[in-house]
Amino acid sequence: MFARLFGKRPDTSAGVAAPAVQRAEALLRRLEWTVLRRLDGLLQGDYRTLMRGSGLDLADLREYQLHDDVRHIDWNVTARLQHPHVRVFTEDREMAAWFLLDLSPSVNFGSGEQRKSEVLLQFTAVLARLISRHGNRVGALVYGQRGLPRIDAVLPARGGRNHVLRLMQLLLQPPAPEVRSKPGEGATRLGDLLRGATLSVRQRSTVFVVSDFISEPGWEQPLGELARRHDVVAVRLVDPLELELPDLGLIPIRDAETGEQLMVDTHDKGFRQRFARIAAQREAQLRESLARAGVDTLELATDDDLADAVLRFVDLRKQRVRQNPGARPVPTQLPRRQREGARA
Repeated sequence: MFARLFGKRPDTSAGVAAPAVQRAEALLRRLEWTVLRRLDGLLQGDYRTLMRGSGLDLADLREYQLHDDVRHIDWNVTARLQHPHVRVFTEDREMAAWFLLDLSPSVNFGSGEQRKSEVLLQFTAVLARLISRHGNRVGALVYGQRGLPRIDAVLPARGGRNHVLRLMQLLLQPPAPEVRSKPGEGATRLGDLLRGATLSVRQRSTVFVVSDFISEPGWEQPLGELARRHDVVAVRLVDPLELELPDLGLIPIRDAETGEQLMVDTHDKGFRQRFARIAAQREAQLRESLARAGVDTLELATDDDLADAVLRFVDLRKQRVRQNPGARPVPTQLPRRQREGARA
């Protein structure tokens, strides 16, 4: 919400940045040392909690549970026992992961040291490298990178470190200057990205939808349809300033999605309270929409520790697999870590 108001933080690094290939190599090497090394050992043998696929070998039969795939119902057993039962298959070890990456203008916002777009890049790099190291393939759909509400690139699913570097290079490429000069040209339509994924991702895969979910309405149904065919994880990017407005006095703000500008008095306590109330309502509506779609949700704040966030998520999925082996993921909301002084 606040990203729409404040817009994107000016990018002052484009003119002095190294070529994308060098920046991608340097960033990936840093992440391998600072994040992946922390995950190694802790995730040894548990990478399949990130990747849930399907197989052809029948492993077991069990009672139907909420969010199971109805296509796996065994009707003969169901008729005999008078209760729905589903077939459980041995999962394929080689699977594909797809990243649906929302790079629309509101994602290029951050109130602290990091923008949401930087969190998106680091999360994608770490997960793609972690997954591809085990022989799996990763692909990506990039949306809104040039400031327009459309899919800008589709990277086919392949394996290996070099492929992860190509994905990072793609994300580090700056938009063309003539397009960048038109901020907010058309609001984000996340549904277009999700429908594009339905057409592009044919084989059952693990799909990470990485977005701040600031979008025009209508994305809920395509997300639910995608979740019925794939194991979908909604990775929600959020900045603390989007939830609570500090006292900054009279300031100009701009909607990054539409380009509309206005002046607001943040010194007004009533205005800040209304802002917080609207933000809380939007939070509740968004969580309800994600739960209805039947997807797991990982919230990544711009002030979060990336390795800790991934470990929280993996541990939660691992616990669910142990409690109910073979079941599809159920909607789960991960709480953001407590921030000191958040409501001073």
